[in-house]
Amino acid sequence: MILIYLILVPVIAGILSWLAGRLYQWMPRIISALSLVLCLILVILRLVSGELNDSHWTAEYSLSWIPQVGIGVHLAVDGLSVLLLLLTFFIGLIAVLLTRESKQPGFLFFNILLCIAGIEGVFMSADLFLFYFFWELMIVPIYFIISIWGDSNRMKAANKFFIYTQAGGLLMLLSIASLYFIHGNSTGIYTFDLKALKETPVSLSLQLLLMGGFLAAFLVKLPAFILHTWLPDAYTEAPLAGTIILACLMSKTAVYGLLRYTLPLFPEASVVFAPYGMALGVIGILYGAKLAYAQSDLKKLITYTSMSHMGFMLPGIYAFNQIAYQGVVIQMIAHSLSTCAIFIISDQLYIRLNTRNLNNMGGLWNEIPSMGAMGLFFSMALLGLPGLGNFIGEFLILGGAFRTSILFTSIASAGLIFSTVYALKIMQKAFFGEPYGERHLKDLSAGESLITGIFVIAVLFIGLFPQPVINMADSAIENIAIWIK
Repeated sequence: MILIYLILVPVIAGILSWLAGRLYQWMPRIISALSLVLCLILVILRLVSGELNDSHWTAEYSLSWIPQVGIGVHLAVDGLSVLLLLLTFFIGLIAVLLTRESKQPGFLFFNILLCIAGIEGVFMSADLFLFYFFWELMIVPIYFIISIWGDSNRMKAANKFFIYTQAGGLLMLLSIASLYFIHGNSTGIYTFDLKALKETPVSLSLQLLLMGGFLAAFLVKLPAFILHTWLPDAYTEAPLAGTIILACLMSKTAVYGLLRYTLPLFPEASVVFAPYGMALGVIGILYGAKLAYAQSDLKKLITYTSMSHMGFMLPGIYAFNQIAYQGVVIQMIAHSLSTCAIFIISDQLYIRLNTRNLNNMGGLWNEIPSMGAMGLFFSMALLGLPGLGNFIGEFLILGGAFRTSILFTSIASAGLIFSTVYALKIMQKAFFGEPYGERHLKDLSAGESLITGIFVIAVLFIGLFPQPVINMADSAIENIAIWIK
C-alpha cells in the first residue's frame, strides 16, 4: 500500500492546501512541505533498500479496477523508479519552499502537488491506461501555474505548452488503444498491463507506426529538436516553481517513458529508429548550445542549456548498451540538480535586480560574492567539469554511444566545448566586467545559502561517488537492455 500512499498524500495535501489558503495565506506552504517531507521519508525507509521480487520490482501493488475491459491499478517500482521518486519529492519540496507568489496561494500549492502526484504516478505505473492517466494529469496543473502566476506573456506560453503536449499525448493514446486491441485479438485477453503487452506479436511495420505515437508524446516533453518550440516560452514565462518542475521533473518523465515503455514494447522498431534518434539528440545538443549563447535573457539562456544537455539522452538511449544507460540515469539526476540550482540563482538575481538582461548586470562578484561563487560552481557543473555529476553522466553516455556510432559521438562531443562557451558567458556578463550602475545588493541569505549548499553537496556526491546511484538502477537497466539484445 505504500505506493498508493505516495500518490494519495500529495493529492490530499493539495486539497487541504487549497481549502486552508482561504483562511491563512501561510498555511498552504506548510501543509505542502510537510506532505513532501513525509513522502521522502516513506521512500527512504521503505523502498531504497528493498529487495527485488520475482517480477523484478522492489514494491508492487495490483488491484482490478474495471475488469470488463482489462483496466487495473498496477503500480510497481524498481531501483530506477525509486531514484526518480526521490528526485521528484526533493525537487518538489524545493519548489514549494521557494514559491513566493501571493495570489491565490492555496490554489497554487494545490496545482504544484497535483502535478507532483502525476509525475510520480508516471514513474510508478505498470499499466498503460494508468500511465496515460498520470501523463495527462500532470499537464493541467502546469497549464494553470503558467497561465495564472506566469509573466506578461503567460497565456501564449501556457496555450502553446498545452497544445504541443496534448497533441503528443493523444497520439500516444491512439497507439496504446491499438496495442490493446492487437493483443486482445491475438491472445483473447484484453489488458493494458505492461508485462502482458510486451509479449504482443507485432510486425515491424506496425511497430514503427505504433512507436511513432509514443515518440510524439515523449519527444515533445523531452524536448527534442523541432518539437522544442514551446520550450523557451513555457520555461521563461513560468514562475520559479513551474520552471523547476518543467525542466527538472517533467522532462525526465519523457526519458523514463522511452526507457520503460518504448524500448521494451517496440524493440525491433527501436533498432530501426536508433540512427534517427541519435541524430535528433546530436542536433539538439548543438542547436541548444548555439541558441543559449545568443541569449541576453539569463533565464532563456539557461532554458536552452537545458535543451542542449537533454539532447545527450537520445544518443544514450539508442546506444543500446549498459554503459550508456548508466550514463542516462546519472545525467537525469545530475541535470535536474544542477539546472534547478542555476534557475534558483537566476531567480535570486531577478529579485535583487528586477531584470534578467545580462547586459544590465556585470560586476556582481564584488557586491554579492557568495552568489557569485554559487553561480560559478553551477556554471562549471553545466559545462561538465570533472568531479561533478554532469561530467560522469555525459562521459558514460559518450563512452557507450561510441560503441554504436563513432560519427554521432564525435559530433556530440563538440557540445561539451560549446557548453564551456555559454557557461563562461554567464559568469562574464553577470558577475565580472564593469558594474552596470550603482547598486546596493544583499548577498545570499542563510536560507538561500542552505538550499544552494544542499545542491552543491548533491552534485559533488554524484560526481565523486556515482556508484551507489548506478548500483540502485543497475537491475532496471539490465532488464531494459534485455529487450534490445
